[in-house]
Amino acid sequence: MRVGVEVGGTFTDLVAIEDGRVRVAKVPSVPAHPDEGAMASLVAGEIDLASVEDLVHGSTVATNAILERKGAPVALLTTRGFRDVLFLQRHNRTQIYDLFYRKPAPVLARRDILEIDERMTAQGEVVEPLDEAATGAQLAEFLGSGPYKSVAICLLNGYAEPKHERQLAALVAKQFPDLTVTCSADVTREFREYERTSTTTLAAYVQPVIDSYLRRFETQLGEQSFGGRFSIMQSNGGRLPVAGMSRNAITSLFSGPAAGVMGAVRQAGLSGHGNLITLDMGGTSTDVCLVADGKPNLSGETEVDGLPIRTPVLDIVTVGAGGGSICWQDDGGMLRVGPGSAGADPGPACYGRGGDRPAITDAHMLRGTIRAEAFLGGKMDVDAKASSAVFKSLSDNLDMSLEEAADSAVRVADANIVGAIQLVSTERGRDPRDYVLVPFGGAGPLHAARVAEELDISTILVPPNAGVLSAYGLLASDYLQYETMTRRIPLGGEGGGDAAAEVKALFAELQARATASFRELGIEANLHFTYSLDMRFIGQAFEITVDIDGEALPDLSADDLLNLFNEAHNRVFSFGESGLHRAEIVSFRLGASAPPDVIPALNEGIGDTVQRDTTKIFDQGQWRECELLSRAAIAADAQAIAGPALVEDGTSTIFVPHGWRATVDAQDNILLKWEA
Repeated sequence: MRVGVEVGGTFTDLVAIEDGRVRVAKVPSVPAHPDEGAMASLVAGEIDLASVEDLVHGSTVATNAILERKGAPVALLTTRGFRDVLFLQRHNRTQIYDLFYRKPAPVLARRDILEIDERMTAQGEVVEPLDEAATGAQLAEFLGSGPYKSVAICLLNGYAEPKHERQLAALVAKQFPDLTVTCSADVTREFREYERTSTTTLAAYVQPVIDSYLRRFETQLGEQSFGGRFSIMQSNGGRLPVAGMSRNAITSLFSGPAAGVMGAVRQAGLSGHGNLITLDMGGTSTDVCLVADGKPNLSGETEVDGLPIRTPVLDIVTVGAGGGSICWQDDGGMLRVGPGSAGADPGPACYGRGGDRPAITDAHMLRGTIRAEAFLGGKMDVDAKASSAVFKSLSDNLDMSLEEAADSAVRVADANIVGAIQLVSTERGRDPRDYVLVPFGGAGPLHAARVAEELDISTILVPPNAGVLSAYGLLASDYLQYETMTRRIPLGGEGGGDAAAEVKALFAELQARATASFRELGIEANLHFTYSLDMRFIGQAFEITVDIDGEALPDLSADDLLNLFNEAHNRVFSFGESGLHRAEIVSFRLGASAPPDVIPALNEGIGDTVQRDTTKIFDQGQWRECELLSRAAIAADAQAIAGPALVEDGTSTIFVPHGWRATVDAQDNILLKWEA
């Protein structure tokens, strides 16, 4: 048996696959104790942990620790003169018209930072050696008088040569063996001092929290005789054995959204679709990602609570448009949705747990697009009257009926999602009409068709068990690690040298490092490598990522590198080669992946109960007669189902509006085609 457990903001999802049979479970999350929700999902799925060979877990523990400022007390050791980097930050403002704007606060105070006498050049040459005796005395006084549980070490130019960081780490470990130590060289070997220091500090901040959570979870699993492999999902779209999290827990920040993308890639790929836009709409938010040729876009940096984190993450855009997103009016009387959410506690009003503000799930209850008796396959009691009560004030203020206010809120949420998809497509030089929309999560298939209409997307693919696809994505993901390094190499002109030879040598170094790391984690499979470079014109402030074909790497020339850069630059900025500026390589990124022993299929166990009926829904300002079907019914029908129709599959509801037709393919995916 293989089991994936994904802890979301509102629900905790489980997918278990054994001998081709799929078992799913969905239980409310426990935000204060996410491991309780995870264990509850195992109980709900009736999982015998003694028979589980592979357990993969994704959670929001690291993200919540930063957002709620509940990480471990952390100290930062940095080069003398750079104590204020985390407070100076960058000369930018995310809200330029806010007179009271404040830069995001770091997770530590200035008194928690110790300056160390040492200095390296950007080429990794020692300018001022580290005096271990004097530094040891500094550490004894500084760390011995503080409440610290974790130490971050980020020295100037430590990305180029980590020798002094390693010396410091050894000194700390010798004097204070109970402290967790995190070096920037183990977190990110890339330049830009503020971003590198922020990333290292946040990694140290969450590491003890993650370690404690995983120890507690492993103990509970062991008490139930679990003896299989335990892996954790990462933000980069791959998983690692739990031992890998002890080195760099910051990689687990966005494991849930990343797992959903990988589940969509695997399932849609079985039907021959590689160009996708994924739409993951859960209880708290909506996450969208663009996938080209079966490969999700990757970003080298992300943010949490305004604080930058330099680590490879799937390029996912998140908007506050989930099932729990609050519907409200702004100061100008305009209807808004999100970013505030009712979450899991108390949840939307219809959950009956004390929610007293209208949410998108309540809106769907009023529209009839979610039926109370079929919520979560009839396994969860919901109260439609509570939805009416919380929408009453909003509908009165808008001078609308309850149904009109609910329908308007859903349309506002759709508009928010459209904007998010445009961020990952048209604003990145990609035409959304060239992609298949893949919705999942509990609410994604309800909104997909109207979103697709706005973007002129003509094909939608809804995977089986779409409401728990993220949990399946945990099982479908590869073991994956990224190795990065900053090394500036000009292309062409004086000082260019043999750039291609340097590129090949540095990638070989990163490849050896990744292979050794996997071996330490007990993964001996043949590794697959991906190669990319961050490049720019000399004089530009920021870079673009250029992917390198691994098969072409041995024969790569400097001219080839320049051509690849010009093509990528032209796609993003509509111009490429410039006679005035030469290009340069700034950073290297190598991905090393190993597939799991088995990638289980999701297209079994979706139920065989054929149900057909009719219902009424309120859509785009009017009540409409609507066909009501189970997923098994649409699978059994040889003819395409014409909208309007609602298709219920236990974990989500698929809305097929007028003008769309639905069929089922050989992989049990529901395909929606626009034919109006």
